[in-house]
Amino acid sequence: MIKQQSKPGGADVTFVLPETDPAGRVSVVGDFNDWTPGVHTLVRRSNGTRSVKVALPEGGAFRFRYLAEGGEWFDDPQVQHHDWQNGLVLT
Repeated sequence: MIKQQSKPGGADVTFVLPETDPAGRVSVVGDFNDWTPGVHTLVRRSNGTRSVKVALPEGGAFRFRYLAEGGEWFDDPQVQHHDWQNGLVLT
């Protein structure tokens, strides 16, 4: 699940996954962090989820994917636009 909250000049985007699916550490990687794993690692929350908030500038589309421990790449099932070569697109 992805939550967006508008702010002047952009938006805070929160990436949310279930606590245990997939197991282990998960990072969200994309255009906004030069596709660098570990920059935005999801943190366990008391409500049974993991999440991370990323500040994104306004305008344009952002491509991203999740990277789980062990090198498993996966997509967010709730994102509508898929660009299979470059990841998912968040506008």
